[in-house]
This record gives sequence, C-alpha cells and structure tokens, in this order.
Amino acid sequence: MSTHQPSFTLGVEEEYLLVDRDTLDLVAAPEALMADCTAELEGQVSPEFLQCQIEVGTEVCRTVAEAGRDLARLRTAIANIAGNYGMAPLAVSCHPFADWHKQHFTDKQRYRELERDLGGVARRMLICGMHVHVGIDDNETRIDLMAQLPYFLPHLLALSTSSPYWKGDDTGLNSYRLTVFDNMPRTGLPPRFSSWSEYQQSVQIIIDSGLIEDGSKIWWDLRPSSRFPTLESRICDVSPRLDDALAIVALTQSIMHMLWRLRSKNQRWRIHDRFLVGENRWRAQRYGVSNGLIDFGKGAVVEFADLIEELIDLVREDAIALGCWPEVQSARRIVEYGTSADRQRAIEANAIAEGASVMEAQKEVVRSLIAEFTEGLETRLNAEPVTG
Repeated sequence: MSTHQPSFTLGVEEEYLLVDRDTLDLVAAPEALMADCTAELEGQVSPEFLQCQIEVGTEVCRTVAEAGRDLARLRTAIANIAGNYGMAPLAVSCHPFADWHKQHFTDKQRYRELERDLGGVARRMLICGMHVHVGIDDNETRIDLMAQLPYFLPHLLALSTSSPYWKGDDTGLNSYRLTVFDNMPRTGLPPRFSSWSEYQQSVQIIIDSGLIEDGSKIWWDLRPSSRFPTLESRICDVSPRLDDALAIVALTQSIMHMLWRLRSKNQRWRIHDRFLVGENRWRAQRYGVSNGLIDFGKGAVVEFADLIEELIDLVREDAIALGCWPEVQSARRIVEYGTSADRQRAIEANAIAEGASVMEAQKEVVRSLIAEFTEGLETRLNAEPVTG
C-alpha cells in the first residue's frame, strides 16, 4: 500500500446558464460573447452542450481560498462580459421556467456525437453542475478512496441543491437536475473496483466496443478523471452563492484527506451497499437539508443539522491541515438558512402572496439568482493569499 501523501490540489468546474436581462429567459451565447470570454480568460472558459450554457474551470489550486479567488475572478469576468450583451449568468442547476424544447445545441463535434448517441435523453440536458477535482496522483489510492467516498456524496448533494423547478413547475424535489442526468447512461453512484487495473479493464471493454472514446464519457457521481490525476466529484448542483460552493469544495477536499489519513494508518471507512447509499442519495435529492439522512449504524433517519455537525467534527483535523477550516464550518450556514432550492421556493411564495402571478414570481426568482451570482465576489478577489 502506498504511503505517499497526495497533493490534494483542487480544480473546480462550474456550469452557468445565460439569461436575457429583460425577459429573464434563457438566451444563446453570441459568438462574439464567447470570443470575448476566451480572450480574457485564456483557456478557462468553454461552450457547453447547449448554446445557453457556459463552463469555467479554475487553474490547479493549492487551497480552497486560492480556488475561491480564481472562481471569483472567473465569475466577475463572465458577469461583466455578459452584461455588455444585455445578458446575465446564473449559477443554478435548472432555470425556473425555461423550456428545453426551445434550446439549441452547440455546434461542436463532441456535442453532435452526444445527440446522435443519446437521442431524446440528450435533448433534455438543460442542467448545470459543479465538479470538484482533488489531486490524488497514486492510482491505487485514488481507486480505494473512490470506493469509500460514496457514503458522503448524499451529504454534499444535499448542501448544493439548487434545482426545484422544471419548465415552470415545482417538482417537489430539491435537485431535479439529478433526475434529468440519471437518464443518461454511465451515471449514478460509481461501481466498486478492487484495484486500478480492474477499473481500467472494465472501462477498456466499453472503449474497445466502440461505444466511447475515453473515460470522459463515464459520468458517475464520482470518477477518476480521464484527463488529470484527480478524483472528481460530480454529484453536486451548482451553487448560486460562491461562499456556499466553497463550503462544499472544502468538505470534499477534507473528506478525501480524512479517508487518506485512515488509509495511511491501515484503516478505512466502512463501505456500505450501493442500495443503502442510494436511498440517502434519493433523500438528499428530494429534500436537500430539510429532512434527514439514514444513519446506517443507528438504523434511523437523523436530522441533517446533526449529521453536518458530525461531519465537521470528523474532518476537523484534515480541514485545519488543508487550511480550509473556516470554509468547512460555513457549511452550517447552509443548513441553518436553507439551500438555494429553499430560497427559490421562499421567493416565489412571497411574490405570490403579494399578488404576483406564478410567472411573475418565478421571474423574481431569476432576479435573485442574478444577484447571488456576484454576491461576495469582491471580498474574495481582495482577500490576502494565505501563506505558510
């Protein structure tokens, strides 16, 4: 067993939706807008599956604070450039009232192939997510941590939930995005592999069959990146507020450090059956932080506020070592005040109570999401780098 300590470096990818500032409906990104973004952000921005989407990715970052500064810079640039075209970005997983039938694909070979391979499933992919890469350069360590970490994926999902609406309807779910995404092949909780070679052999069969060209078309909630020596968490909705996103990034990094710490002592987290973890995944998808998850040891549902306290305590040593203890503790704020899905529903309900129609109320939701996109960015941009 490798005793080498991973770097635990970070890379964060966020996907955004673009809306017209007047109608607040989705709008395709003009080629000139993408050209401006590309010129300013030097390879950290790319078009997404649909023309109304745009994706950014940080540089390789040593700490959560560094990732926060980079994301603040990226969000600021996207917001300013979009503003020049009468548009605004949203860091939200589903637009409250947009219709996927009216969206158009980005004319890029990868996306044309997806439409060809997936048919109607691909055409409904009007969703955005946040992906967190953590540097784990040893292959066997990466595959071992991938087997243990799924227990915590429902906790991360619950904190991130930002997609209660679909085509103007309240779905009753806090993360409807996951419902849409789960219609794709090679999604959901990852299988358990006993070694890196077993993982490679399994993926290679799909590649050799001509179904995919590489591991980038495996979309599990957690996967070894096909491009980088990282373990990539993909389960989360994108967070409208950057501070909430960084709390989730910090927890993701700290959990992986905690699992590595156990491994270095020849210990490990208990691996529970996918059936049980899947039940918690559903509860997180359905309720966010407003209802509990199953404590498998107790055989009972435990309130999420209690679970987050246990999790924060569990990774305290690791978060301090990584320099992200403040961000880990800020996860409590999400539980106390609710997720984006909770805020969106509250805004709609308040607007309707004041006499607005459902459409008018959902436009208020979009306005709030525009405001949250830039919330706290200046503070992050001006924060002094932590050294030592």
